Amino acid sequence: MAASALTPHGTAFPEEGRCGYFVEKKKRFCRMVVAAGKRFCGEHAGASEEENARKRILCPLDPKHTVYEDQLAKHLKKCNSREKPKPDFFIQDINAGLKDETEIPDQLVPISSLSEEQLENLIKKLRKASEGLNCTLKDQIMSHPALHDALNDPKNGDSAAKHLKQQVDGKHRKKNSVFERLQIDIQHLCLNLALRCLVETYAASCEERNEEPLAKRIKNDKTEKEINTLAKEGNEKNIPEKWTPVAGIVIALCCHHRCDWRHYVGKEYFRALGLGAVDFHYFQRMSSWATCGMRKTSLEASNISTKRRDKQNDGSEEHDDGGYTITDDSPESLPGFLTVEEKKKIGHLCKLLIDQGRIKYLQQKGFSPALQYYIDPLVSLENVLLTALPNHSSSPETSA
Repeated sequence: MAASALTPHGTAFPEEGRCGYFVEKKKRFCRMVVAAGKRFCGEHAGASEEENARKRILCPLDPKHTVYEDQLAKHLKKCNSREKPKPDFFIQDINAGLKDETEIPDQLVPISSLSEEQLENLIKKLRKASEGLNCTLKDQIMSHPALHDALNDPKNGDSAAKHLKQQVDGKHRKKNSVFERLQIDIQHLCLNLALRCLVETYAASCEERNEEPLAKRIKNDKTEKEINTLAKEGNEKNIPEKWTPVAGIVIALCCHHRCDWRHYVGKEYFRALGLGAVDFHYFQRMSSWATCGMRKTSLEASNISTKRRDKQNDGSEEHDDGGYTITDDSPESLPGFLTVEEKKKIGHLCKLLIDQGRIKYLQQKGFSPALQYYIDPLVSLENVLLTALPNHSSSPETSA
């Protein structure tokens, strides 16, 4: 590891209880928690003199993180990248869309390799396609009562308070409520089967408590057998016009730079604007400009070469970058005809345009969607929420 990473100039000390390794690319200390008595986190432990005797190697399951060689066998049993048993509601690529390999060239030139004229043309396309879009979203920032005591606890510092604000799951459970967290990539999630599993699990729990299942009280005239059949088969033709299988949709939007044209539901929207797969590819890459921690001074920009040299050492910290290097889409590697603020605005426009395609898709499916801010940007720059409620006046035939 680079010596400069240990003794940066003109920087503050690391936060208490946090790693003492300085990440050149981000111009700050690593924020990972360290073990008691340690100076560095596990990922950067090689920087510590007392840890040098132990060798760290790349994890064979996922080379984006490292592990002590003498603990490899133990690590492989609990690594998050290990292959896990597939749940009943897993169906390979059920939501992936059709793969059209003819739409996207085999090799696309990285943004950093585009000429200034090519980049300017892309930005012109983006701005023209974004004309008329509402760039001002409503603030719908709420806080659940379950978090109030913890948020107001004086013992919690800024980092702990930020972490609590980001927590959602499990904080709103009430008696007789049905809440299930499905840990699965949406790409492979069959909601019909997931609903059936949820109904069966809930019915079993009610039987243990000698209670009447909620489904029997709200199903109107549907029998439990019919509900399960609908969940299993997804037979929309048998669904009454007033019966809505989806009560609502809530999606916290994030990581637009990881979007894929094949998976994207807004293809028709893009095509109507005269845009295609290649434009989408560059827009999703440029979307990272909105949140990637851009440098604000020419002095910091001059350190790009140092950051690239240290990429191998610090590239695995905290967030997945999708396997792209700093030369792909980072603002520092692009022509200097755009200011930092202009690049941020372009990044937000890319996100907005991609999200607008999702809005149009949901409208076609009979929903009333909306975008809003759900958390303060000081907590997370990825702070946009997509919600949608069904239009009860729309039947499946007219909205499909």
